[in-house]
This record gives sequence, structure tokens and C-alpha cells, in this order.
Amino acid sequence: MSEHKQSEKVRLPKLAWILIGVSIAILGAIGSCALWLYVYATTPAPKLENETVTIFIPRGMPTTEIISELADSQLIRQDLRLFILMKYHQNELNLQAGEFALHTNQTPIALLKELSTARPVEYQITLPEGFTVEETAALFAQQGWADSQRFVQLCYDPTFIAELELPEVASLEGYLFPDTYNFKKPRISEERLIKMLVDRSTKVYQQLVENQQRSTALTRHQIYTLASIVEKESAQDAEREIIASVFLNRLKKKMRLQSDPTVYYGLGMPKRKLTRKDLADQSPYNTYVIKGLPPGPICSPGAASLVAVLSPAETDYYYFVAKNDGSHQFSKNLSDHNRAVRKYQR
Repeated sequence: MSEHKQSEKVRLPKLAWILIGVSIAILGAIGSCALWLYVYATTPAPKLENETVTIFIPRGMPTTEIISELADSQLIRQDLRLFILMKYHQNELNLQAGEFALHTNQTPIALLKELSTARPVEYQITLPEGFTVEETAALFAQQGWADSQRFVQLCYDPTFIAELELPEVASLEGYLFPDTYNFKKPRISEERLIKMLVDRSTKVYQQLVENQQRSTALTRHQIYTLASIVEKESAQDAEREIIASVFLNRLKKKMRLQSDPTVYYGLGMPKRKLTRKDLADQSPYNTYVIKGLPPGPICSPGAASLVAVLSPAETDYYYFVAKNDGSHQFSKNLSDHNRAVRKYQR
């Protein structure tokens, strides 16, 4: 009995030393791993000249590809330790899709946290007043936000137009509201883009109608049509209401509108001056030939032109001619108008 106890006393110190040795080895390994991770986590990426680098992350992009994208952009050093850090911080990180401008020379954790909270890059595109459907399509196509052919096709598609609650119009000419719009990648479809422009037009029109004091016998489509003509004829904001009054006065007298921009539109917008033969063209948009308004707008009118038609000036003018300085000479009768034409258009 005493010999057994004595042998236990001999073996225990050896076991203890083994356990101590193993513990030290484990702690050393943990410490080495921790130091290995710490060095990576606190070391900034290579310094770049630019303060920010823009990257695009598509929806559903795997984490491995996101890391590769960050590494290819030199925003981060690609390393196995990055996966470990992401796993450890997964509850704090919310990697999102989109286009982001990320700061350079950051540590991996700081970069990942910025990507989790960054706001997507926004692009502003201004659609000017007076653009046609084709010009609008070209503008968005040049900026990379639409396929021009698809855009135009939809603007003349009866089924798509009906979905926009515009069953009375044959095309969306005039209803793509000129304004400044903000966009984020990935780009939206042509359907959603056009709907955005039309919705903006509808909203602005409803606000203008609610705020205007006078009643009008014109339908919404006729208002847009006349406003588009005013848009093309007006170079100065101060004259819009007067020009609108001229056309409305002529409509009341059943006089032809005789507006050159409508002729240009009917001819397909040629890059030349109109000829006498053009003025006799039988296009339904030629207001030298047809009576009343053309079948639809000739461009997208802005809010100012819509207001001019809804609240025109009270005048007894029936004619106007350009002075070649952006303004017009207005006349009450044909003889005065002819004198103005000889003076300014000789």
C-alpha cells in the first residue's frame, strides 16, 4: 500500500508538467494566431494617390468575389485572415450591393465597416425642357442608363402606355417630364425609367391644376400639346404667357396656329431652315395646313410652359415674330405683323 502511494507521488509531477507544457503550447499558438490576425487587421492597405476608389458590387455577389474586387482595386490586401475577420465580425457587417466610393489606405476592418454603412454613389441627370422622345432616349443612353432603341419602342407601345394610365395618348411624346433625376447603380429597366418620368409629369401637372385659379376648356392632352408648342417658341420665360395667349386667341378665332416648330416636328426635325414647300407639307403636325392643335405634343414641356397655357396673359395679340435676340414682337393685326416681319426677318 505504501509502495503504490509512493509511485503515484512520482507520476503526478510528470503529468502536471505535461499539462503545463501543453497549455503553454496552446497559449503560444493562440497568441501567435492573435498576433497574426492583429497585424493584418491593423495594417492599412497600400497607399494610393486617390482618396477614394469606386467599386460596383452586383446583387448576390459571393463574398469571395467581393474580396477579390476589393483586392483588385487595391483597397485591401487579399489574405486568408480577411475571411476569419469577416466571420468574427459577421454580426456587425452588412455588405450591400451597389456602387460605392470607398476611402483608400484603410485597415481591413475599417474598410469593411465603411462598405457596410456607405451610401451608394448617386448620379444626377438633367433632362432639359423641349426634348423629344428620341432626344430623351439618346440622353439616357449616352449616360449608360438606357437602351435607346428599347426606350423609344416603349414610348410608342400602346399596351405600355395604357399601363401608365394614359390611354388617350398615342405616344409618350410630351409626357417625359424635364427635370433633374438621381440614379444609383445597378441601373433600372427602361420601363421603370420611363414610368419615373411620366409619374413626375403627372404629379407636377396635378399640382399646377390644383393651384391655378382659372378654368379651361382644353383637355389635359390639349394642354400638353399647346404647352409643347409654347416651349419651342419661347426663348424667354417672361414671354411664355403672352405666346400662350396668342395661340389661344387664334384657336378661339379658328385661325391656324402657323407655328414653325410643329412643321419641323412633322418633317422629322431636319437640321435646316424651312422652305415654302415644307410649309405646304400635309403632315398632321403642320399647323400651317391643319386647323386647331396637332394630334399631340411635339416635345416635353416644362412646368413654366404648362403654367403659361393654364394661366395665359390676357392680350389681344394674334401674331408674333422673332427679333433675333431671343425676344418677340407681338402684333394685334396682320398689317402690323407684316411690318414687324419686314423689320426683323428681312
